[in-house]
Amino acid sequence: MTERVRIVSLHAYPVKGCRAIDLPRAGVTPTGLQWDRNWMFIDAANRFLSQRECPGLARVDVRVADDHLVFGAAGHEELHCPIETGTERRQVTIWRDSPIAEVCSVDTRDWLERVTGVRGQLVRGLAGGERRCDPTFTGADVGKAFFPDAYSMLVTNVASLAALNERLPEPLPMNRFRPNIVVEGAGAFDEDHMTWLRAGPLALKCVKPCTRCIVTTTDQRTGERRGEEPLRALRRFRWVPALKGVAFGMNAIVTAGVGSQLAVGQELDVEWHPRSAPARWTFRAEAV
Repeated sequence: MTERVRIVSLHAYPVKGCRAIDLPRAGVTPTGLQWDRNWMFIDAANRFLSQRECPGLARVDVRVADDHLVFGAAGHEELHCPIETGTERRQVTIWRDSPIAEVCSVDTRDWLERVTGVRGQLVRGLAGGERRCDPTFTGADVGKAFFPDAYSMLVTNVASLAALNERLPEPLPMNRFRPNIVVEGAGAFDEDHMTWLRAGPLALKCVKPCTRCIVTTTDQRTGERRGEEPLRALRRFRWVPALKGVAFGMNAIVTAGVGSQLAVGQELDVEWHPRSAPARWTFRAEAV
């Protein structure tokens, strides 16, 4: 296997579920790329919103500008929300975690409802209140995150998408998988066997394949559901019994090199799971 891969694109998602910002370079923080999923919308029960129950979030653009987030959507006025907000704090729910978040001083519920059909209030993660990534998979290394589903970063591979697209009636773009780092130079699904990605002082630990959900069937420009693909195809060859789901891409955490920069075109050194060791993951067709 190759000793290096090259970054072909970088993507941050300041607000969970909303559109990506495509970046030529990005700073690395303990929770992943700078600004990545530092914010999310919550419903009336203080539970997080994602594209699972609110696919219209895919229509929401987010820009980080000076001291504001600027929200936009076709046919709607912009919404400006200060990065540094008021003092209201609220316990929120994201999966099994219940962190304390800071409530935006702007009431975002009406604007979000006009754009997506769902009401939601913007909240921001608090420094020191980051969630800890599941130690079952991170081991002795501590991973931190604000509001992604589970891990600091998601790495995907150009060759893997090409291999998947050969099994689909119509090819899909990489944005269906909402990655942070897209690489090339490795074979199809070689990312399953990566253990570390390194660049100078930066170390990213590859901890587990990313199990996929209905979000992958959502057009990331329109917010429309587009049938069963790619989930149906993935079930035929990418079912991971140990994770009870289909997988595409590799979750990673930041273990060293906070403050480093990543850039499109940059090469990353790869460390691989030893071929002589038992396989880390088993992939097969889903039992029906």
